[in-house]
Amino acid sequence: MAFTIAVDGPAASGKGTISKALARELGFAHLDTGLLYRAVGRKVLDGVDPLEAAQALLAEDLENDALRTPEVAQAASKVAVLGDVRAALVDFQRAFARRAGGAVLDGRDIGTVICPEAEVKLFVTASAEVRAERRFRELSEKGIETSFDEVLADVRARDERDMGRAEAPLKPAEDAVHIDTSRLDVDAAFQAALAAVREKQEAQS
Repeated sequence: MAFTIAVDGPAASGKGTISKALARELGFAHLDTGLLYRAVGRKVLDGVDPLEAAQALLAEDLENDALRTPEVAQAASKVAVLGDVRAALVDFQRAFARRAGGAVLDGRDIGTVICPEAEVKLFVTASAEVRAERRFRELSEKGIETSFDEVLADVRARDERDMGRAEAPLKPAEDAVHIDTSRLDVDAAFQAALAAVREKQEAQS
């Protein structure tokens, strides 16, 4: 039986961590849709046309450690505003979402555009400062040299692009459950998300 959980939110809000934990707990498949745009962005940095990169994307392209760099993140944010690129990736995401056994997808427009009929929609957020601190620690642990101010500026720039783009802007679905992780630890955020899912599952049973 198909059961889709759509998890949206800005960069470093905790949506990926929550999504992976939900997938493990429920035995669902998980897709970080941001990786699709990062993979396209990586190819664009290598000189490939954005639409060609999106149309030729393969599953193995998502398994590249180089997709987690700030340079690729910026490139991903830029290609994500292109309507033809988004359209090319829609079918891949929708097919994944309705696979048997359940699926968790996290991104920017899952509950609003990709899967508006998802059984559960979550919108995970946190203040820009908290998200920048998380990303700064993550980059520092990987040995990537940067400053908190640079990371904060990057977070705010990505927010502005994601929320202001004409195609599928970042915003919560009208029926999304909001989870603000600014003052929540990982387990508390996960429990809040799981409670929303369990409530929906019980209502359907």
